[in-house]
Amino acid sequence: MRVLPAAPSIEGLTAVVTGGSRGLGLLMARQLLRRRCDVVLLARDEAELGRAVGKLRQWGGGTVRAVVCDVRDRAAVQDRLAEIAGDHNGLDIVIANAGIIQVGPADALGSEGFEEAMDSVFNGALNTALAALPHLRRSPVGGRLALVGSVGGLLAVPHLLPYSCAKSAVAALAEGLHAEEAPHGVTVTAVHPGLMRTGSHVHALFGGDRRREYAWFSALAGAPGLSMNAERAAERIVTALQRRRPRIVLTPAARLGATAHGLAPVTTTRLVSAVARVLPRNGARGTVEGSTVAAGEKPPARRLRGVLGALNERAADRFNQR
Repeated sequence: MRVLPAAPSIEGLTAVVTGGSRGLGLLMARQLLRRRCDVVLLARDEAELGRAVGKLRQWGGGTVRAVVCDVRDRAAVQDRLAEIAGDHNGLDIVIANAGIIQVGPADALGSEGFEEAMDSVFNGALNTALAALPHLRRSPVGGRLALVGSVGGLLAVPHLLPYSCAKSAVAALAEGLHAEEAPHGVTVTAVHPGLMRTGSHVHALFGGDRRREYAWFSALAGAPGLSMNAERAAERIVTALQRRRPRIVLTPAARLGATAHGLAPVTTTRLVSAVARVLPRNGARGTVEGSTVAAGEKPPARRLRGVLGALNERAADRFNQR
């Protein structure tokens, strides 16, 4: 068995994580702290950031602080990263993770859903990358940038189309920047996770037949075998960033789907179309947050979700989703 050499140390480096107040972002920040980085969390919700910092300090490691910032605001991202670089004498690592998830048929989510996904997911990653790169180029160890996409950006997923379109754009951005930034000594890692048990169903937005959309999404997102332990995912992502890998695809199901689509796109599209036939149809326009659906609209299949989604419910409690 081939043994990989130890990843280069990132101790003492300054790292920024957008969307770092909960879920995967929080766990990637934890991994950076374990590696003795000085970590700065960016997110929109000040109270949520405060709770995240409290959790991270309790877990221990390097230093951590939080900065309120909406990554959709280009000027704000530039200003906040410049301030952080000034406070820390530069930036070495930036992870663009912020975004939203919308679940439902395309006609129920409407053009507004696609615009919101592109603004939050793609423009958020773009604003972060363009604001970070001048600082990362000046890093004495060579800057590292990670853009968090999704397997949904490599293979379009029905009832997640706005999310898939935005993540596809993130994938292209990461690959292009990896090539363009190489002469500057900056590496760009494209991160494409599959389903992870982060508790994301709590904040996901549901349209169409909201009750049934919530039921299938929350069940699959927590199903052992299909979904991945989020702490393990965060560890692998940060290690890939440490090693300056250009791309990482997480979960066996995600790797299988991405490979199959690359080798046999027509067959894969037909299979995905068959899956789409069993998903809920029709329903209301607009979206409602998952926590609201769960509390007020009595989602179906409660027993099934209780079995498949139990690990994801625990993750929501542990990773600052509630």
